[in-house]
Amino acid sequence: MAQTSTDKDKEKPGDGVRAVGRALDILSAFSAGDYELTVSEILKRVDLSRPTLYRLLYTLQEKGFVTASGEPQRFRLGPAVARLSWAWSASLDIAQVAQPVMRAIWHETGETVSLFVPQGTMRLCIAEMQSSQPLSFKRGVGYSERIVRGASGRAILAWTDTPPEALARLCDGLDTRPAPLAAELKAIRKRGYALSHNELIKGAIAVAVPFFDRGEHVAGSIGVFGPDVRLDAARIQVMAKALVARGHELSALLGQEPVR
Repeated sequence: MAQTSTDKDKEKPGDGVRAVGRALDILSAFSAGDYELTVSEILKRVDLSRPTLYRLLYTLQEKGFVTASGEPQRFRLGPAVARLSWAWSASLDIAQVAQPVMRAIWHETGETVSLFVPQGTMRLCIAEMQSSQPLSFKRGVGYSERIVRGASGRAILAWTDTPPEALARLCDGLDTRPAPLAAELKAIRKRGYALSHNELIKGAIAVAVPFFDRGEHVAGSIGVFGPDVRLDAARIQVMAKALVARGHELSALLGQEPVR
């Protein structure tokens, strides 16, 4: 029996989040064993009316997330999914390669160690080892923040070729001003690491360094987070020196040529 439209399927202004959730449900209906599905088969896996499903499939097809062929139409995941999969795999590979380096830093510092990669105007945490000490801070895998904020973000930005107008756009909506930020990024690059205190978490200190890929482009940052009651100036200098060395080590593992 054909399904009929229900109240929950009627789109209203501001229902974008619901539509996104429904679209993700459709994409999740596919699997290695069910890589090609008809509309009827998809309807068995998602709680949608047929008109709503067709509407969402059309949008997903327009954006390249699904493709269709045959009669009756059979849908498959499209090239846009492959691009996302590639981006996810690239991040996953970096996290795997970085594990021994992160563990070495974790043992050397006793503090939380996090790995970040840039994502446009944001930075994303893709791996973390939390400090075993009772008082500690953590970001959590999946945490994201504006790239201009925090030591881990600015450690990436300092080695990114960012024109003044682009830097100004990155500061939109924040208290951060482009001119002081540009001066700070220059100082970070000169000393080799970024430092923040009380910026995102009260009482927290973060020290971060960049790492690079085989193309000599900044690929992300490694950050160490700890409470200011444990990290005095002398301790920060020791940690920063160790982080810089480990950043070079990770860059070498990712294919960067040794500095001569």
